[in-house]
Amino acid sequence: MARRHVRVVGAMLQNDGGRYLITQRPPSASLPLLWEFPGGRVEEGEDDATALAREILEEMGVAVHVLEQAMHTRHEYPTYDIDFRVFHCRMAEPERNIRHLRVHDHRWVTLEEMAGYRFPDADAKTLAKLLDLDS
Repeated sequence: MARRHVRVVGAMLQNDGGRYLITQRPPSASLPLLWEFPGGRVEEGEDDATALAREILEEMGVAVHVLEQAMHTRHEYPTYDIDFRVFHCRMAEPERNIRHLRVHDHRWVTLEEMAGYRFPDADAKTLAKLLDLDS
């Protein structure tokens, strides 16, 4: 049986204070209550930027502008493979409130503070790359 391949996009949303937005997966989701970069799956026929903007709007009710790609990684989970691309983004309306439509919680954290949160393996790889770039 062929392994399933999933294309996923995530956002590096940074506020004026230099903190990044991370969100917590719902208790009923796969990998429940882990923290991640906001985003989700790319649907068939979608480009990465369209998928990322759609996912963030659906999850938090926030419109974003998707900018350049920050990084790309692949990760093999036991039953499927993730192709994960992270993009720099900015909020279309910086003062807009984040709603928890499809996320359990959110935080604005520094890169160093992210080490205190539990991330899925694919996000953790991305975080490790970010911290290496930042040092």
